[in-house]
Amino acid sequence: MEVTRVLHMNGGDGETSYAKYSNLQNKIIKMARPILEEAVTEMLSNIKPAPMIINIADLGCSSGPNSLLAVSEIIDFIEAKCNDLGLQARELSIFLNDLSFNDFNYVFRLLPEFYNQLKKEKGTSFGPCFVSATPGSFYGRLFPSMSTLLLVCTGSPRLAC
Repeated sequence: MEVTRVLHMNGGDGETSYAKYSNLQNKIIKMARPILEEAVTEMLSNIKPAPMIINIADLGCSSGPNSLLAVSEIIDFIEAKCNDLGLQARELSIFLNDLSFNDFNYVFRLLPEFYNQLKKEKGTSFGPCFVSATPGSFYGRLFPSMSTLLLVCTGSPRLAC
């Protein structure tokens, strides 16, 4: 049997779902904050001119309350760094990646609250943010050449992403 058919999280929010048992992953994401902040700082400080559209891919996003946590942190860092550098708001394109058996519908149900929270915290001066799903294994090619600026992989501690 194909590994991608076997190694996937239980979807939804039921008793055996990833959403119910993802506290460890939440802690890993929070521990990675300094690394994420450094990556955003380097990207916006060293790429000249700073990109107007920032593509972010979260590899192995899974489904549950953590699915948008890493990208939320990155968005906060991007906004703060743009303000520090006197840059105008950037457009963000976020690609949530996981195996095709991931419960992306659960993740999509989180998006209205995610967008409302962004608007509440950032106001209207913050650039548009577009979230989409990119199903597939990150051991293969997921994106066109030269298209992704920031890759995040916080949910797989054994993998070097």
